[in-house]
Amino acid sequence: MTQIALIFGSLFGFTAVIFGAFGAHLLKKKLTSDQLQSFETGVKYQMYHAIVLITLGFNLDTKTSIHSYITYAFIIGIILFSFSIYGLVISSAKNKKLKFLGPITPLGGLFLVLGWLLLIYKFITI
Repeated sequence: MTQIALIFGSLFGFTAVIFGAFGAHLLKKKLTSDQLQSFETGVKYQMYHAIVLITLGFNLDTKTSIHSYITYAFIIGIILFSFSIYGLVISSAKNKKLKFLGPITPLGGLFLVLGWLLLIYKFITI
């Protein structure tokens, strides 16, 4: 589990930097300010949670199942939340909005919240 948290944290951090640069330089001319703000929200949440995953990866007890739940909640949350935002923004900029992604974003947010709640629970039960 430690290795999974570190690998995904690093991968998400890496791609957050790339997507951030992509949004700031290439999409800036093609997106409305609201679309750009939404895209940036996806990048910020992805980076914040990448940092959390890396921190958890260095501090996880691989024998405790709650650490697995926390890690997977953050990984699933990032994928569903941030990547659905990227898809919605880019598709709407091309006038081909992928509407099925709309309900996926809040589901990803719920997984992120679940990860934080599990982390709180972990700290309370130490």
